[in-house]
Order: sequence, then structure tokens, then C-alpha cells
Amino acid sequence: MAYGTFVLMKDINFTVNHGDIFVIMGGSGSGKSTLLRHMLGLIEPAKGEVWYGDFNFTKGEPQQREEMLRHFGVLYQGGALWSSMTLAENVGLPLGEFTNLSQSEIRDVAALKLALVGLKGFEGYYPSQISGGMQKRAGLARAIALDPEILFFDEPSAGLDPISSRLLDDLILELRDNLGATVVVVTHELASIFAIGNNSVFLDAESRTMIAHGDPKDLLAHSTDQRVQTFLTRGGEENKNGKAEGHHG
Repeated sequence: MAYGTFVLMKDINFTVNHGDIFVIMGGSGSGKSTLLRHMLGLIEPAKGEVWYGDFNFTKGEPQQREEMLRHFGVLYQGGALWSSMTLAENVGLPLGEFTNLSQSEIRDVAALKLALVGLKGFEGYYPSQISGGMQKRAGLARAIALDPEILFFDEPSAGLDPISSRLLDDLILELRDNLGATVVVVTHELASIFAIGNNSVFLDAESRTMIAHGDPKDLLAHSTDQRVQTFLTRGGEENKNGKAEGHHG
């Protein structure tokens, strides 16, 4: 991953398995969100390729890539809801764009997706009328509107209090199980990493490469790399069982 001649990360090689909740982790400035954008095709790798199954996404034709993108759902940091639209209208946007459903069918599906994330009865509300945690859930409802095979989250619990953050983690686990989706999540929240992650990659800003890969709980128990240990224990706030303060496993 590079910006012009500046190499942000090199020699990154990992596999996300079907059904994983895969965590992209590392300190600030390590390129976590940038890696997510590469996986979504928003940025092209300076070298190397991104594959989905046996499809070379990086080298794919625009039409093939477009088709692949319809199987993705994305939740950006702020929820990225349109403020002038109701929650139901926000969730209905991708349905209107990518399906042949009628307006009444779109309304029904939007209501169902909002109910799935615990927002039944809030269809007619505007984003400014609900809390930050509810905005994240509404963003999640829109991300799952097209029943994606892969969900991408960029710092989903940023700005949320511990209880809202925990509820969001529980919701991500539920959606993975109910939709059969694979989840890729950028986060530095220890509680979330241990509660939902079963696979991960660790990016190190200093060496500009990945220095660990695998289940975060295994990395905590077995990694001999001091940088990984320091990150996963926050310098000793946590014991070897992964019990962070406010941890929910």
C-alpha cells in the first residue's frame, strides 16, 4: 500500500475465511482503514492483488468488480447516513438502486432490516432524532439491505459508550450468524477484538508490514512479539485470559 513513492505497508499476505469475523488491528497510523479501502477496491495496491475466492478483484473488469461489490455491505465510521432522509429511506437507497423492487416492497424490506438491528418503530425518524448508537445500527441496517456476503466495518464502535459498544458487538455476531456473512472489521477496541474476532492481521507502523496473523486470543496467549503483546494488553491493563477492563466475551 503506497501513496506515490511513500510506502505505507508492504509484504501483506493473509486469508480471510468464509464466516470469519476478521479484525484488522494495529496502532494509529498503521494503515488499517487504508487496508480496508484496498479490499473494497476504493484504492488500488501499488503492488500485489486482492482476490475473492478464485476471482482476481484487482485485475477484474469494471463490470465484474461492480458485480462483486453488490455482495459487500459497508459501515463507515460515522454511520454516513443522509440527514435529510428518514431511516427507512436511508436503508431503502441501495434497494432502489440495485433491485427491481416496488416502492412498497422497498419499504417492507427497509422495515425488516431496521427491525433486525433493533430499530422497529423508528422507520420515520431522521438521523438527528436518534442517538449515536442508534445511528450506527441504522447504518448497519443499510449495510445489510442487499443481504451481503461480506460486511466491512471501519471503527464501528468509535464514539460509543461501553454499553452501546457492547450491544453493537453482540449485533455483529448475531448478523454474522443469521446472514451467514463474513465480517471484516477495523478496530482498536480491545473488548471488541476479543469478544467478536476469531481471525486477525496486525499491522505495525514502524516496520511497515504485518507482524502477526491469527485468532487474537491465540496471539495474546502465544505471540512472543513485544509489540503485539503491548497492544493486546495495553501495557498490562489486562491479564493473560484476555480480560480487559469492560471486556465482554
